[in-house]
Amino acid sequence: MKTLIEIHLLQNFAPSNLNRDDTGAPKDAFFGGTRRGRVSSQCGKRAVREYFKTENEAYFASRTKRVIDSLMQRIEPKVRSLSAYSAENLEKAISAAINCIGAGDKKVKVEKDKKNGQLKTDVLLFLSDAEIDALAAAIEGNFDALLKAKITSEVAKVVTDAIDGKDNKSRLTLDIALFGRMLAVMPEKNQNAACQVAHAISTHAVEREFDFYTAVDDLKPEDTAGADMMGTVEFNSACYYRYAVVDWDKLVANLQGDADLATRGLRVFLQGFVLAEPTGKQNGFAAHNPPEFVAISVCHDAAPRNLANAFETAIRAKTGESLTRKSAEALAAKAGVLDTAYPRKGQTFVLNLTQAEVGSLGEDKASIDAVLDAVLAAVKG
Repeated sequence: MKTLIEIHLLQNFAPSNLNRDDTGAPKDAFFGGTRRGRVSSQCGKRAVREYFKTENEAYFASRTKRVIDSLMQRIEPKVRSLSAYSAENLEKAISAAINCIGAGDKKVKVEKDKKNGQLKTDVLLFLSDAEIDALAAAIEGNFDALLKAKITSEVAKVVTDAIDGKDNKSRLTLDIALFGRMLAVMPEKNQNAACQVAHAISTHAVEREFDFYTAVDDLKPEDTAGADMMGTVEFNSACYYRYAVVDWDKLVANLQGDADLATRGLRVFLQGFVLAEPTGKQNGFAAHNPPEFVAISVCHDAAPRNLANAFETAIRAKTGESLTRKSAEALAAKAGVLDTAYPRKGQTFVLNLTQAEVGSLGEDKASIDAVLDAVLAAVKG
């Protein structure tokens, strides 16, 4: 029986520029015929991954071109006593090992950073600490062989097997299990994600606004008028609908059947999805506004259901009305219509700070901790 955990949020941000496009403007999209504020799914997932770091480093992997630095720190103390050791040979052995990763024209290449001369890979590698440890051990154990002009296929296999090898618990890294991994140079090491995250869109139409700013030189003579720097910053204010869905069975499978870790990880993800915020321009706007409406559903044998079409017709609030409350009522109404047309088994738990009338959408809870406790109990049940 397939189990899905869906999370729906309404989050009204004060004036802000949380996620910028290439011109520095807040990202947006047309939906239902009107321009909406938008925060990309990549931005949202990045915020959640950063939240993982504060909760437990073991949940976190690294997407980097600078894995060579990490390998050198791990290997250098252990090979220093070898007769073949030198700083130059250490770089050579690591570079040779990295060059074993991939096949044909898709092999990873080592190059020097033009700014500081440090070695780095030509592509981003998304690796857990366990994978980097295993790769370091493979290089250490084959140090002499990696210094030879021609690397044997046996040594190359040992190196490549170190990444996600049979004895390597690398997939216990939660962010890889949740968000997946794509290594074009090693497609056999790809990881299909257990989680899908939608782009957040505003429930209403938005217009871009501009903040004209000036700065004055503190040491300028008093008799000199005028600003010493000026410019504009674009921003908006929007109530965002945010949605994500986790395939519980896929998450457990990605974590090699470790249901306990999957349970802890699911809680951290859901909590991070609620609490983590994009950091764009926050020093200038400080738009720290937690969600005021959260609904999390645990569904069985059902297709996922994004409720963004509740806002196909842009929400309009009259004077004295709450935009977030009206959005919550529209969301609940759309959920009810879809539940009638397409019934499915499951439970929904709601944190409603908006005093919206949401009918039988789900079971009300007083805090996000109470919601998460109920969700995990439903998943286990």
